[in-house]
Amino acid sequence: MPIEVIARQLKRGRIRYALFDFDGTLSLIREGWQQIMIPMMVEALLDTPAHESETELLQIVTSYVAELTGKQTIYQMLRLGEEVAKRGAIPRDALDYKRAYLARLRQHIRDRLSALESGVTAPDDLLVPGSREMLTELARKGVELYLASGTDAEDVLTEARLLRLDGFFQDRIFGALDRYWEFSKARLVAELIRRHKLAGPELLGVGDGYVEIENTKAVDGIAVGVASDEARRAGINHWKRERLIRAGADIIIPDFREHESLIALLWDEAELS
Repeated sequence: MPIEVIARQLKRGRIRYALFDFDGTLSLIREGWQQIMIPMMVEALLDTPAHESETELLQIVTSYVAELTGKQTIYQMLRLGEEVAKRGAIPRDALDYKRAYLARLRQHIRDRLSALESGVTAPDDLLVPGSREMLTELARKGVELYLASGTDAEDVLTEARLLRLDGFFQDRIFGALDRYWEFSKARLVAELIRRHKLAGPELLGVGDGYVEIENTKAVDGIAVGVASDEARRAGINHWKRERLIRAGADIIIPDFREHESLIALLWDEAELS
């Protein structure tokens, strides 16, 4: 199932701007982050007076982490604080939780970053397949590319550079801030629409999380859901696919291997099948 068309009434051939998510959509540097965040949160909840069983907590945490994926990491930590308080304990500051999580995550990805920096790992080995080709083709067509991530802005800039993607986006790379209320993907989408006087189908949103899909559809843009299997770098993640469809994705792809066919569909140069 290389390309799955969900919406049959797309207004195609008008795309001028494209907004990409980063982790899981283009970058695989942080693959496995959920296996770092979820256990940390379960540990915190097990340390409360009125907690459920570890199995029940695992289900609860997995559900809300998934629900908030695509937003800035701080929102997951704010939710953790709420869950801690619900169970009779005084939560730590959300930024403290975030720093603890990032310390663990950096250990998890340290070798990947070092291998990229040293040249031992080629950048394309840590990209969702076909990403570079897709971005190249969009740029060739004159589409202005934006990158927005829930990962901290400084880290997104570093990782985009290591993956040699920064040239596609230049100064149009955005990420999470400590003053988290000053940035959101929805806010960036609204600013793009306002500043460039875009009609909905002139904006393409591409991501593997529900947030960027919902934000794109809220302004009648075209939303491509990337149901990437990050661990295998092949095939489709059915759990992602279902969530992306529920969020309103117009098209579902596993990766960008079929970028030529996808571009043809988006530019009304191929039939919707």
